[in-house]
Amino acid sequence: MSKILFQPFFLFLLFAGSASGQDRIVQVVAQPSFDPVPAATVEVLSTAKKYFCDANGRLKLESKDIGLVRVTAVGYDPDTFQITVTNRFVLKRSDASLGEVVISGTMRTVRKSASAIPVESYSPKFFLKNPTPSLFDALQLVNGIRPQLNCNVCNTGDIHINGLEGPYTLILIDGMPIVSSLASVYGISGIPNALVERIEVVKGPASSLYGSEAMGGLINVITKNPLKAPRFSMDISASSMQEYAADIALSYKPSSSVTGLLGINAYHFDNRIDANNDRFTDLTLQKRISLFNKLSFGKTGNRKGQSAIRYLYEDRWGGALNWNKKFRGTDSVYGESIYTSRLEMTGSIPVRSAEILDLNYSLTSHSQRSAYGNTIFNAIQHIAFVQLTWNKDLGLKHHLLSGLVSRYSFYDDNTVITREPVSGKTAPDKIFIPGVFFQHEWQVREKQQLLSGFRFDYDRRHGIIFTPRVAYKFNSGATQFRLNAGTGFRVVNVFTEDHAALTGAREVVISDDLRPERSVNMNLNVSRTIASSNSWLNLDGSIWYTYFINRIIPDYTTNANKIYYSNLDGYATSKGFTLNAEASFVSSFRFNAGITVMDTRIQERKGQKTIKSRPLLTERWSGTWGLSYTIRALSISVDYTGNIYGPMKLPVLSTLDPRPAKSPVWSIQNMQLSGKIAKMEIYGGVKNLLNWTPARSAPFLIARAHDPFDKQVQFNPDGTVIPTAENPYALTFDPNYVYAPNQGRRLFFGMRYFIGTEKK
Repeated sequence: MSKILFQPFFLFLLFAGSASGQDRIVQVVAQPSFDPVPAATVEVLSTAKKYFCDANGRLKLESKDIGLVRVTAVGYDPDTFQITVTNRFVLKRSDASLGEVVISGTMRTVRKSASAIPVESYSPKFFLKNPTPSLFDALQLVNGIRPQLNCNVCNTGDIHINGLEGPYTLILIDGMPIVSSLASVYGISGIPNALVERIEVVKGPASSLYGSEAMGGLINVITKNPLKAPRFSMDISASSMQEYAADIALSYKPSSSVTGLLGINAYHFDNRIDANNDRFTDLTLQKRISLFNKLSFGKTGNRKGQSAIRYLYEDRWGGALNWNKKFRGTDSVYGESIYTSRLEMTGSIPVRSAEILDLNYSLTSHSQRSAYGNTIFNAIQHIAFVQLTWNKDLGLKHHLLSGLVSRYSFYDDNTVITREPVSGKTAPDKIFIPGVFFQHEWQVREKQQLLSGFRFDYDRRHGIIFTPRVAYKFNSGATQFRLNAGTGFRVVNVFTEDHAALTGAREVVISDDLRPERSVNMNLNVSRTIASSNSWLNLDGSIWYTYFINRIIPDYTTNANKIYYSNLDGYATSKGFTLNAEASFVSSFRFNAGITVMDTRIQERKGQKTIKSRPLLTERWSGTWGLSYTIRALSISVDYTGNIYGPMKLPVLSTLDPRPAKSPVWSIQNMQLSGKIAKMEIYGGVKNLLNWTPARSAPFLIARAHDPFDKQVQFNPDGTVIPTAENPYALTFDPNYVYAPNQGRRLFFGMRYFIGTEKK
């Protein structure tokens, strides 16, 4: 398979090397970061011939083009270069240019350097250093973020930010919430990478603006403006494990005032692999299709509205190697089969008014039909979110943002949780939560900025929930200091958040009425940029402390067949620091690296005792890195990326369980080689260079894979397991001992094709 994949790749490299002697590949980049400048114009002054750069700032000059060229681009100062001297043209940003902008920290577009809230922004090029079939997997490159798999059989998961589980992470698309932890997998799976403009990450509570689910942070996927998107782009890839993925995007213009962007994402993996010989699939088999369409409408010169719709369908299953769909829901051959149908609609409508008013909305409908062995779990969730914001400039030093917001959620499943306890009739969970928020930004002095805000939400189950925050920013030239303090809250629905509660392997017991979780957080961020004529370095570091009350901790250890949910009788804390470094050099070498060190603690009262512990699946430290080098003469780039994680506490079933209760230090590393010719890019490489999987450090991953229905397990009257000669470790079937991907070394190969933007 590897030979078939890489023959065309190396033929391409030979061709690119021979062609380089005839024409000259040049690139336009920005100072001081040396990032590519897309759509720049290069004019050969001797012939007045004009060339236009692609999305990577590259173009091909003919061999007869010599002398001076004039390079121009929107947002940059024009300059003149001698093409016989260099293959790289470096432009300086214009003073009038906005530069890099962000919206997630303050819910309005501002320069990243001017935001009082620290916001990390990542372009699609950052994630292309290690191409993945979904954004869920791509986030493993971001320091402090870990995509966590929660089941060895069906491979569903969530996204951890600074050690906090997926339910604390809010996912947004174009600023609109795609609510619930289900969105950690499905909300950002299937979004075509070609449609992504950037991804913004805010770490720490953002509930004062975004409400529940933003307790630990948020991830905002910002899609491209149809006016600026490529006319056509395509990205197809395959791996030696027979994974196949495709991204296709097309921009169009149905009328003079409407521009559209259409995207298709498909993923297919149907190869049953059992490298650890437990007779279960190591990887979930998946077939996924996602359709995305975004419209931008409005007359030139006016504020434009936009609307987007996305539909995702996925069929995934894992289990015994001899499973097929005729065994779905039976107790003869074990398999976990999940059919997911998800519809999302988001939009923004500028309100015609003398004031800056915007009506924003998001609608989601998530249907899940699942079979976990012989346990059927069918659920449906509808969420409607509407928000009216008012931006008011109060003068040179003051700006006010306020808004009215409401969220309606409908949830129903086939469990006793959504049934009347006496009559047994269906009783879906219907919740309406209105709210109001205010935010004031004050430019205290030239180098000092103060932001304050608060939000009120009303939940009939919990009453009024108040979440304030305050932020202070001091700009000392190249160094910026940001001090943030705020509160967060989260309203809980267990069955949309914890996969272990759905597998059928355990019974769920809710000990009491769950109260909303609350948190208080403080964060100090320092960033500094150091630039010279031939290099650029950015350093960014943060320290944080978060205090939780009413935290909900699932108890897996009291009974091997049950999960107990209750509010923590005590408190929990999370504290640590993170450091990011990014550098670029004229020599075509770039690197980024990050490290996060954290300490998460739970202190609870049990009777007369106070017990301190660490939560499950929370690492003490982690790191990420990426090194890139470009061979300009051949238009070839080499990328080496990786991550490393420290030990974390694992969900063993009992003290007799022979599997380690703590994970080892583990690392996933990748290498990629890519090259460009004309409008095509060919790439390939190796993922998981070290061939590391969690099976290396444990005698088995799935407990009692040979007896998934516990037919040979003996129980005490209280439900605990009796050790027997056949079951000496007193185990039950359990697929939840998972902390890392179970996919070994593999080759990958792909091709991208791009047709640039046109004047619309």
